[in-house]
Amino acid sequence: GWAGEGLGAGGKNRHVCHAAARLEMGSLWEEFNRLGTEMIVTKAGRRMFPTFQVKLSGLDPLADYVLLMDFIPLDDKRYRYAFHSSSWLAAGRAEPAAPGRVHFHPDSPAKGAQWMRQIVSFDKLKLTNNLLDDNGHIILNSMHRYQPRFHVVFVDPRRDSERFAHQNFKSFSFPETQFMAVTAYQNHRITQLKIASNPFAKGFRDGDPEP
Repeated sequence: GWAGEGLGAGGKNRHVCHAAARLEMGSLWEEFNRLGTEMIVTKAGRRMFPTFQVKLSGLDPLADYVLLMDFIPLDDKRYRYAFHSSSWLAAGRAEPAAPGRVHFHPDSPAKGAQWMRQIVSFDKLKLTNNLLDDNGHIILNSMHRYQPRFHVVFVDPRRDSERFAHQNFKSFSFPETQFMAVTAYQNHRITQLKIASNPFAKGFRDGDPEP
């Protein structure tokens, strides 16, 4: 379950070359992935569920690291959901890419020892479809597919550190975290699984009308 090989692990700084990340709640992500994960995007911004969480190893305990995430389009298509076949169909070319943003984990920068001590949770990250968002949320196009990416960046104390920027990070992608951005859930089985497994959806499970 450990993703030891990030993108381009060769020629990396010794502070990141041994970094490994294990996706938490992997079985839940896989359950969603089998159904075709959907993530809600709203104008105000919506948190992801499942939450993206990783367990880190192989960092230098005394070095400083910044952790961040970005989201890349999986293809150049826009999709629509066919209810009669319960499947996603390509429905033309993708809309122009939304502004590429990154989300820094709010504890950044921190020592490797701190990052490795507990599970790292990106529970503050929010997804929006508002192209003019000024809250720093991740901007995505609805009905497009995305791959979340996780990056570990060594904070290089050298004065000319920008020369080594390409050596100072390691990236991780977990295919089971791919998702379709939607403004409302299309697949009713995704809705059911979100309600069944999300602790914040208790009201829906109990038949309680309170949100």
